[in-house]
This record gives sequence, structure tokens and C-alpha cells, in this order.
Amino acid sequence: MDWIIGIDFWGVVHGTKEFLPHLIASGDGHLVNMSSLFGLVSMPGQSMYNAAKYAVRGFSESLREEILMAGHPVGVTVVHPGGIKTAIARNARTSSREDHDRNARYFDRKLARMEAEEAARIMVEKGVLGGRPRLLIGLDAHAVHHFARLTGARYQDVVAAVATRTGPPKR
Repeated sequence: MDWIIGIDFWGVVHGTKEFLPHLIASGDGHLVNMSSLFGLVSMPGQSMYNAAKYAVRGFSESLREEILMAGHPVGVTVVHPGGIKTAIARNARTSSREDHDRNARYFDRKLARMEAEEAARIMVEKGVLGGRPRLLIGLDAHAVHHFARLTGARYQDVVAAVATRTGPPKR
């Protein structure tokens, strides 16, 4: 738990604390913090990752409000990507109950749809240049987010039922 919160939340906080004063002093700039689709909806088996990514969202949105109130000429965007073709699943830690290699192959084949370069382009064009406070990347991120908004907290019932039938294989 300390490891994932340390990287996925405290890494964002410490990076922000280091760079934000320089952006403010320059009179221009944009801070982009990476959350996840799992910072908008929760997924079973991902409780610590969900917690870290929800924390990044809350931190970034609150920080944006504080920057607006202070009148600083710095934008803030929190990014919620869906499945992006990176090595995240191959480099992830898994519990002893899970088959790491099968989970990584499942992510790579079934979930990772967008190239990282395309995700980066969208972040710059729509997030930074477009000034969006919140940016969803990928059709999967949009679909899941809108489904959760339509169903409210009941999305969790559907996620649990689907994950039971179709989730990545376990040992």
C-alpha cells in the first residue's frame, strides 16, 4: 500500500510542489497531473490504485480552484486515460493470487487500445492548449465515465457482475 500510494499520489504531490512555484514565477504554464479512469470509477481488485488515483483527482481539482482564486496565470489539467499502450500492466505488481503474466497479456490484448503518442497529443492539444480542467482519453474512458454518471453508484453492481464473469484470469 505504501509503495503504490507513494508513487501514484505522493509522486504527483511532490512533483507539483517542485514545479508549480516555477510556473507561477514564469507568469505562464500548465500543470498536467495523471490520474486514471480508475480515478473516476472504482474497479475490483484495484483498491489502493483507485485510492491513489481518486486522491490525485481531488488534489488536482482543489489545486486548480486555489490557483484560480489566487489569479495565477497557470492552468491545471487532471488526465483520466483509459487503456493506453504502455508497459503499465507488464510492470505492475500483483498479489500472489493473480497470474501476473496472464493479467498483462489480457490488458495488452483487450484493454490497451490507444498508442501512447496519440494520448500525449490529446493531452497537449485538448488539456494544455484547450485549457480543460479534466480530460478523459480514449473511447473506453468516455464510455465508462458516462455509464457511471448515468447509473450513479449502481455502476458498481454492474462492474462487479461483469468482472466476475470476464475479469482477467486468476491462478
